[in-house]
Amino acid sequence: MHRLIVLGLIGILPVLAQQDSHIVARDVLIPMRDGVRLATDIYFPARDGRPLDGRFPVILERTPYSKEGGARPWTVDYAERGYVAIRQDTRGRYKSEGVWHMMVDDVNDGFDTAAWIAKQPWSDGSIGMLGTSYTGGTQHAMALSGAPALKATIPVDAVANAGYFGMRYGGAFEQRFFNWIFLNAGRGSRASRDPGTREVLVEAAERRKEYLAQIPLRRGTTPLRLAPEYEDWLVYAMDHGENDQYWKQPGFGVADQTGAYKDIPVLLIGGWYDSWARQTTMSYMALAKTKKSPQKVIMGPWIHGQNTRSAHGQVDFGESAALDGVGFRLRWYDRWLKNIQNGAENDAPVRIFVMGTGTGKRTAEDRLDHGGSWRDEKEWPLARAKATPFYLHADGTLSQQAPADASSSTSYDFDPRNPVPTIGGNISSGDGIMLQGGWDQKCGAHVWNCGDELPLSARRDILVFQSAPLDRDMEVTGPIDVKLWISSSAVDTDFTAKLIDAYPPSADYPGGFDLNIGDGILRARFRNSLEKAELMKPGEIYPITVQLYPTSNVFKKGHRIRIDVSSSNYPRFDVNPNTGEPLNRHRRMVTAVNTVHHDRARPSHVILPAVPR
Repeated sequence: MHRLIVLGLIGILPVLAQQDSHIVARDVLIPMRDGVRLATDIYFPARDGRPLDGRFPVILERTPYSKEGGARPWTVDYAERGYVAIRQDTRGRYKSEGVWHMMVDDVNDGFDTAAWIAKQPWSDGSIGMLGTSYTGGTQHAMALSGAPALKATIPVDAVANAGYFGMRYGGAFEQRFFNWIFLNAGRGSRASRDPGTREVLVEAAERRKEYLAQIPLRRGTTPLRLAPEYEDWLVYAMDHGENDQYWKQPGFGVADQTGAYKDIPVLLIGGWYDSWARQTTMSYMALAKTKKSPQKVIMGPWIHGQNTRSAHGQVDFGESAALDGVGFRLRWYDRWLKNIQNGAENDAPVRIFVMGTGTGKRTAEDRLDHGGSWRDEKEWPLARAKATPFYLHADGTLSQQAPADASSSTSYDFDPRNPVPTIGGNISSGDGIMLQGGWDQKCGAHVWNCGDELPLSARRDILVFQSAPLDRDMEVTGPIDVKLWISSSAVDTDFTAKLIDAYPPSADYPGGFDLNIGDGILRARFRNSLEKAELMKPGEIYPITVQLYPTSNVFKKGHRIRIDVSSSNYPRFDVNPNTGEPLNRHRRMVTAVNTVHHDRARPSHVILPAVPR
């Protein structure tokens, strides 16, 4: 009976593709509540080219990156394992109707899609979702919609809590979204359906470094005006520094929306070098406190969307670091959608990869063997981690001894026309303008905006504070805060901080290796609150906190712990012009004299969550 229903349904669908193991109904137009139809591909389980009998659980991905992408889409793997697998273009993208808006339509559209699926004769009424980055965000959006059929999710490197450390970071703008908009306005947008317009937008994307150098972005002044919804969002996002209800609304926020979040099993996946690492841990902490269903998180040493690989940037973490991309997902879905008793509910709530226990030698692939291993934990952050302050001193040392000087400070000129280059870090959507992951903090031809081959530590506008060589291994696992006392000649400026694992010289690395572990930024006007801007008084001293992404790293015996303090990290973050003008509306740039104080009354320091051996 079911085979006849499916065949009858397929008979009225626009495009049909048959394989031995699955049947694909392409370009099914699913109606939303406002009449907009979203293009959807549906993969049915089959044997010998004929659909299987029965009702099946569904695995769904809602994506802005084309439902037809990939040489062998993931949907085939799941259809072969007894799921109906579905990919859908989100509103206004590729073959779907409507106007694209960043994330905010995905709550209602997710609910309506789930309701449609649950009514189909081939559906058993249960849906699981998968996807990475934006498509991880669409999972959160559907969970926030309360869709009745949604039973389990696996958000990977998911968009969430965007006003904290995602699209805005400490009040600064993450320019990877400038990159994302310029690239995607010419890929799959409504405007790009016209060949001539697409050609203009693609050319603009090829010149995005040049446009980036000319910000602020003003409406109507670049080819982006041809894709108005993309220009509108980018200008608004660059203008909108306050972490208010716009950034906290469903679709952008999880931590502030847990009351609406459906109580279902959630497996969060994140990477220490991913751009959404802090949001992943924030989401886990918020959901674990408020939900009865199993909430679990896995944090590995990965860059964005690359959890099936074990080497990133210039660093290798060992073969065990890579996940089986299909295997861990199937275990979760089989447990919660098929009720297979595989013990997934008994897995540790927190699983982390502790980096840094490798040999430190150069691998055959010319990478640093930083290494590491997996460990199960009961909570995040770790209750046994001890908040350990390391203090900044006038002579450039970093130690657990607090400064004794009555007055001590270090000043530098921050020229926004010559910002500190970004070399690796928590990057996504950095294609063509930024490197991802762990890198030796040294300039060269691989960093387009360096202009030299010097280590970053040689720059006058970077304050370097480093410990003596460690006399024993020290594990640092958890979120990291850099607490500074600062002043400036400007009414507004930025302060950045970067944690570095400084390798000693060796036969493979005669100059050592300065490995970035984590970094962050604070725009001074948001020093008191991310919700409300407040300019400074020039020369007045203020306490600030620069929050770094969380990590788990062993600083080995003989290594140094290093903190670099500066005022820019470009092009990761937009450069502060130091003028105090409204965000993204400045016309001038001025050099600021920025000062970090490190005396007895104002002991600037980094707090490292040290885990006892």
